[in-house]
Amino acid sequence: MFLERITWVQAKEYFEKNDTVIIPVGSTENHGSQLSLGTDFLIPRNLCERMEPKLSCLVAPTVPYGVADQHTNFPGTITIGADGLYDLLNRITDQLYGFGARHFVFLNGHGGNTPVLQRLCLDLDKKGALGCMLNWWILAGELNPDWKGGHGGGEETAAILGIDPSLVDKSEIGGELQFKHLSDNLKTTGFHSVEFKGVNVDIIRNTPHVTDSGWIGPDHPSTATEEWGKEMLETTANYIVDFMEEFKKVKLS
Repeated sequence: MFLERITWVQAKEYFEKNDTVIIPVGSTENHGSQLSLGTDFLIPRNLCERMEPKLSCLVAPTVPYGVADQHTNFPGTITIGADGLYDLLNRITDQLYGFGARHFVFLNGHGGNTPVLQRLCLDLDKKGALGCMLNWWILAGELNPDWKGGHGGGEETAAILGIDPSLVDKSEIGGELQFKHLSDNLKTTGFHSVEFKGVNVDIIRNTPHVTDSGWIGPDHPSTATEEWGKEMLETTANYIVDFMEEFKKVKLS
């Protein structure tokens, strides 16, 4: 049941008997030159659409903006920053709480949102509610290690192919990932990390100072297939449906 598709009367009836809400959250940002900017909110939204026929809880409208400050050099990226995302979601959860919601699930599509969602879950805990953060890409990788991936790599490319192949520009899927290293002894290993003497150290840089294309990870985009994406999305959606049935049973003091 999507909140935007029901009336206030139906919403009132729902909250009289239920207190669980899913809030899909994503971002509008660079995902390599082959993927659409909406990747991070399109996937959580699609998961909710796949779950709806089997789901007995309310789904709030998808939040398409998140914390994407490191990607702003790529045209089309829109970030509302950590403060902006916190303020927005705090207002949303506060109003839903006022209607009777007590079990909140943030279905997250973007790693940069994680600290904000953790803070919101702690806020909810102080109010006697319960907050849960489901990072879909981590969840999928745990359900099947072959699906594990990075940012704009095979995992996310497969997911978007499974949603709508027209949102993937296959002509932009190039060669091997070319990291920009800080020096011969400080080799870039990730968005925020370099390796020195076998140990990873966090050095925070904007994405163009790490990689030109914007994708990163061990999973090359060329490995993605539509079949992989559909199987991954369906498997992940089915897991979340089962999880939700258990989560909403948790008794709150």
